[in-house]
Amino acid sequence: MKILVLNCGSSSIKYKLVDMDDQAILAQGGVEKIGLNGSFLKITLPDGEKVILEGEILEHQTGIEYILGVITSEKYGCIKSLDEIDAVGHRVVHGGEKFNASVLITDEVIQKIIECIDLAPLHNPPNLSGIYAVRELLPKVPQAGVFDTAFHQTMPDYAYLYGLPYSLYEKYAIRRYGFHGTSHRYVSERVCQFLNVPYEQQKIITCHIGNGASISAVRNGKSVDTSMGMTPVEGLLMGTRCGDIDAGVITYIMEKENVGSQAISTIVNKYGGVLGVSGVSSDMREIDSAIGNGNERAALALNMYNYRIKKYIGAYAAALGGLDILVFTGGVGENQAQTRAAVCENMEFLGIRLDKEKNKTVRGIEAVITTDDSPVKAVVIPTDEEFMIARDTLNLLN
Repeated sequence: MKILVLNCGSSSIKYKLVDMDDQAILAQGGVEKIGLNGSFLKITLPDGEKVILEGEILEHQTGIEYILGVITSEKYGCIKSLDEIDAVGHRVVHGGEKFNASVLITDEVIQKIIECIDLAPLHNPPNLSGIYAVRELLPKVPQAGVFDTAFHQTMPDYAYLYGLPYSLYEKYAIRRYGFHGTSHRYVSERVCQFLNVPYEQQKIITCHIGNGASISAVRNGKSVDTSMGMTPVEGLLMGTRCGDIDAGVITYIMEKENVGSQAISTIVNKYGGVLGVSGVSSDMREIDSAIGNGNERAALALNMYNYRIKKYIGAYAAALGGLDILVFTGGVGENQAQTRAAVCENMEFLGIRLDKEKNKTVRGIEAVITTDDSPVKAVVIPTDEEFMIARDTLNLLN
């Protein structure tokens, strides 16, 4: 069965076509700069070569038409006809409290996704655009929605509620939802397969660390806490997001700078984090280069970034009542050995004994990075959200 996976952002579409019979990736790539000058489709060929096809792509339907045209083309195609696509799986960022699992797309589901737009105004609308486009272009093909928030719906109320008047939760559903759920679910399952241990009997902390970053506590296969909140701002220091902050600081800045809600949202989402502290970049490669040139603020930003991860690991080990497995994934988690080393430093009291040589793992490889006698296994697991979306879609159809 061939399943097309779509991840529609505000000005982009990432895609993969997966043959679930042997889990082969038949095609992958993405459209960038939708509705902007210089829009293009980037294709990753089977040999790893990248091909860029430029074109005017004004909205998501045109972008998906472009993708469908390429995967059936004579030069870059992998299927002869669109009839070979059996289903389409969509990443949907926010399902609120309405969805605790993936679902087949129906009119009722679409309406519920619309009702969640207030919770994710930047993400759910383009997700819906992808669903509408596929309905128009492939009207007979079933579609599935896989929600970033669904995995975290198992959190207990004392973990997801804020210390605000309960009436605000009842009126506006203000609570912790968490994100990156598809990634946390994938790596927590996969690490248990990799280590050959039962998923339903493990205490796992999963660290999805990249430009956006979150940590989850997973007990016996269920998320019991996660660092992101009602929005993706809360939690770890990120590339441009500030992470945890005293709510009083927000009102203080608004008063001192005489700015409104939109401006303060831009500050904490776009100009905070590693970029805001360092004044250099949100990209860790550029931060490393700046540190090498003696930039003290870049070094401070990296120390803050690493410290926040370490602090959450300690907190979640307490919440879990112990720890069996620590997982690193995401762009930084998979590729930055120095961040993994900094996070695991002096964590022997928790049972984490880092092996410095094993930590020099090759990019894209699953690897244990702790010593053979370490009570807690720290493991690098490259994430694969697209596979989870395809798998969920397949399971729903079956």
